[in-house]
Parts: sequence; structure tokens; C-alpha cells
Amino acid sequence: MADSPEAIKKHIKLYLLIGGVLFVCTVLTVAVAKFEFLDFGDRGFDGVDATIGLLIATFKATLVALIFMHLNHEKKMVYWLFGMGLFFAFCLLAIFAFAFSDPIEFQAFFGR
Repeated sequence: MADSPEAIKKHIKLYLLIGGVLFVCTVLTVAVAKFEFLDFGDRGFDGVDATIGLLIATFKATLVALIFMHLNHEKKMVYWLFGMGLFFAFCLLAIFAFAFSDPIEFQAFFGR
């Protein structure tokens, strides 16, 4: 990691920059949700605004993971395990979505 005062100052500048970017992204997320001039979908908060907010949140989470959690210096095995975790989480969500959209079970469950 940082062994000299110059390297520590460089890391501090990077952390302050990332903190500023996270703050700006947070303000942008709130602005997309609240202000009409940044309303990209139908009037009011809708799916388009939620998608934009989730994309901003994904960008922020990636910055935190890479910089503050030091994942940008990890070995390939860590990325492989992380990717497999994301893959299986997506598979579980897909199974849930397919099961919920089954018309026979849906009708039997809700009595229609």
C-alpha cells in the first residue's frame, strides 16, 4: 500500500475525489426523483426515473467496492467468485419471476 507520505497524500486525494463524486451522484439521484425538469418518463416518478436512479446507485456501489474496499487490486479468483454470486442471484430472481408469472398457479393462489 502506501509507504511514503507522498503516496498517502495521493490516496487521500483519490478518496476525497471519490467522496465528491458519490456526493454529486447522490444529489443527482434525488434530483431525478424530485424535480420535473429531470423527469424523463411520464409525469411524476415512474419506471424510467427508477431505472435511472438504480443505474446511478449501481455506479456508486461500483466506486465504493473498487476504491474504498480495494477490490481493484484483488486476484482473479475474487472476481470469479463475485461474478458467480451475481449469476446465481440473477438465476434466483429469474426463477421467482417465472414462477410468479405462471398463469395456472397464479389463478389457483389468488382464486381467479
